Amino acid sequence: MTPALKILVVLTSHAMAGSASHPTGLWLEEFTTPYYAFVDAGAEVDVASIQGGKAPIDPGSVRPEGKNPPSVERFLKDPVARAKIEASMKIEVLKATTYDAVFLPGGHGTMWDLPQSEPLARLLSDAWGEGKVVAAVCHGPAGLVNAKDETGKALVTGRRVAAFSNSEEVAANMDKQVPFALESRIRDLGARYESGPDFKPFAVRDGRLVTGQNPASSERVAELVLEAVRETALKR
Repeated sequence: MTPALKILVVLTSHAMAGSASHPTGLWLEEFTTPYYAFVDAGAEVDVASIQGGKAPIDPGSVRPEGKNPPSVERFLKDPVARAKIEASMKIEVLKATTYDAVFLPGGHGTMWDLPQSEPLARLLSDAWGEGKVVAAVCHGPAGLVNAKDETGKALVTGRRVAAFSNSEEVAANMDKQVPFALESRIRDLGARYESGPDFKPFAVRDGRLVTGQNPASSERVAELVLEAVRETALKR
């Protein structure tokens, strides 16, 4: 019997946009759409966060019942999935060898704590070095900036990467609140940054690295993660 795929999802623990009184955190659809894609494909999904415990959800990503994306509506009625966010594991206790893939959803909170987390950088670097799939969507690629590949270079250097664009940041009126421009940082690290039209689905896969541009890209990112995991497993 083929063992189930195991995927780790790492969430932000940062609840406020800098010093401003602007609540932030996880953009829920960027978690729920891939989460259910993974679960429905038969994967076991663990949920962790930088600090562990309850992960903050950006209030802007949850609307009244019946007005949310289908995956969010499903999540709101799913006590098992909700419990995973309410009591997320702390990444410091996790090892990359346990998982087939590590996935980073976005939300503006990621821009503060993911790049500053040494345990996350180690986890992602170890995952890559062990031949696992590494993936992120929207602002989630902020967590990739300190990850290294097997040569010691930045993981994104020379690789195709999508992430929330500078133009989308301006349109979202967050460009003066986030600590850095994600597209610019990705480019500065030598990535082959790619993007599609603002707020439209766009995702790229470069071998075992999968990234998406914005919330609308979450479904395609999940598809590419599963594709990459299966191809990687066949090569072992």
